[in-house]
Amino acid sequence: MSQNTMQVMHARDMQKTSGRQKIVRFLSQFGVYLFLIIMAAIVLFPFYWMIISSLKSLAEYRLSPPTFWPAQVLISNYADAFTTASLGVLFKNTMIVGVVSTLLSLVITIFTAFAFARLEFKGKELLFAALLATMMIPGELFTITNFATVTNLGWRNTYTVLIVPFLVSVFYIYLLRQNFLQIPNELYLAAKVDGTSDLKYLWKVMVPLSLPTLISITILKMMGAWNSYIWPRLVANDEAHRLITNGLRNAFTDTTGDVNYPVQMAAVALVSAPLFLVFVFLRKYIMSGVSRSGIKG
Repeated sequence: MSQNTMQVMHARDMQKTSGRQKIVRFLSQFGVYLFLIIMAAIVLFPFYWMIISSLKSLAEYRLSPPTFWPAQVLISNYADAFTTASLGVLFKNTMIVGVVSTLLSLVITIFTAFAFARLEFKGKELLFAALLATMMIPGELFTITNFATVTNLGWRNTYTVLIVPFLVSVFYIYLLRQNFLQIPNELYLAAKVDGTSDLKYLWKVMVPLSLPTLISITILKMMGAWNSYIWPRLVANDEAHRLITNGLRNAFTDTTGDVNYPVQMAAVALVSAPLFLVFVFLRKYIMSGVSRSGIKG
């Protein structure tokens, strides 16, 4: 067999191998995208069902089998939902609790994380380990004791009972402390040589450098206040202090026990929209803050 023939056969084998590799790569990418599309459809279908249900009449909603697009689009369901559930009051109460609790929680988290990251005091590591250990205790175990405490203090049916018990978050403190530890200690020593106080160094250096993590904490705290259900229903379920999640529970049930589900779905869509927009436009800050805080232990 001549050398030219061998070269031609070798070239053909290379072409076949390259062709097989392209097919395998294509099939692999096709499988990945197909899986992602299926998973996205599974995740998005409940939102789609919520939207189309909010546009149906009650009679069409009860049809069996259900329709996947309303025969008559009823935008008026959203106006009915806003007035029936008094969404304006619910939004106001939730915003007050969310904004105040977030601001106070940020102040507490910043000072606590700075103390554990930069200050030296006896028993610091032991105290921090004890704080981390509390994260393993389910929050439901504190419900009874917290309820008894706020009842004895006379805080029930007030904004105070919705804000104060959850101002301290060990997870947020841990998250911010890990971010503070990534800031070179030489900056702190140089600032001390220049006569800069700890408070000034914290607000002028550490807070600006940790802004992505602080934004993440702010978003997560606001979302937590927005989604809170069990505690507000237990301690502040009166009309003046009711939050969104509690206000939607029985607002659409008439005296006979019948529920107007399309209008309720419209209210749920209105309440879910702010969280959806926050996640869409600010998700990079959440991911950035969490990733920046988990590098150095």
